[in-house]
Amino acid sequence: MIETNETMVTEFVLKGLTDCPGLQVPLFLLFLLIYVITMVGNLGLIFLIWKDPHLHTPMYWFLGSLAFADACSSSSVTPRMLVNISNKGQMISLSECMAQYYFFGSSATTESFLLVVMAYDRYVAICNPLLYPVVMSNRLSACLISMSYVIGFLHPVVHVGLLFRLTFCRYNIIHHFYCEILSLFTISCTDPSVNALVVFIFAAFIQTFTFMTIIVSYTCVLYAILKKKFEKGRSKAFSTCCAHLLSVSLFYGTLFFMYVRPGSGRDKYQDKMYSLFYTIIIPLLNPFIYSLRNKEVLGALRKVIK
Repeated sequence: MIETNETMVTEFVLKGLTDCPGLQVPLFLLFLLIYVITMVGNLGLIFLIWKDPHLHTPMYWFLGSLAFADACSSSSVTPRMLVNISNKGQMISLSECMAQYYFFGSSATTESFLLVVMAYDRYVAICNPLLYPVVMSNRLSACLISMSYVIGFLHPVVHVGLLFRLTFCRYNIIHHFYCEILSLFTISCTDPSVNALVVFIFAAFIQTFTFMTIIVSYTCVLYAILKKKFEKGRSKAFSTCCAHLLSVSLFYGTLFFMYVRPGSGRDKYQDKMYSLFYTIIIPLLNPFIYSLRNKEVLGALRKVIK
């Protein structure tokens, strides 16, 4: 009888980053600027790769696919965040909440597997340069990109499907700036233990598998670089790998802390900072991490400007 008398909640309030009214305008302008730079950086990189025939190689196709995933990841979170900052009373429906989580989860999972593909690409290019044109054929490159996106599209379906077993009643305030799945668990009237366990298992498996594969690939790559006799070839390969490893460290570091660490003693403000980093900051940084020291990309940019 108690359950039947409870009012089911179908709309939520996202509390955002802070409740301080004086910070709303500066935060809105800051994140609007970040979003514009993120989209210009990622979509601009995709345009350069499409425009310049010299960049029509597997490495740049993978990089363009990563840029697209970053653009999708940022677009799934930032526009809604800007709406919430400008209108604190703005509600988000349960279906919108699930859709937002799905699109972000899909982009993040796709990025994880694209980073593995990029690590494998560098492994073949540096450790087996003579076999590279044969091994990394156009067909295989397209298959690897397609597989990354298919896995990305399918993985969040599991968690969104399990969300339908939860009910939300009385309390409809989400202490976050987007519909992060762990925050939804905390306000559920149904025991979310099964959901939390599934999130942990999938996150631990995907992140551990992809991260370890990347580490093994780059260990072999770095060993091969150190064996190179020519200083020029060594410095170029080392520069490329350092950019990749920096991106990997930023991405996986925040995801491990957010989803794989023990759940006890969680701090909601700390969680917001981790989430802010992998939803907004990393998509902003990635195109610059991969481009600023890349002579081919900078050369393509100069051609377009001229």
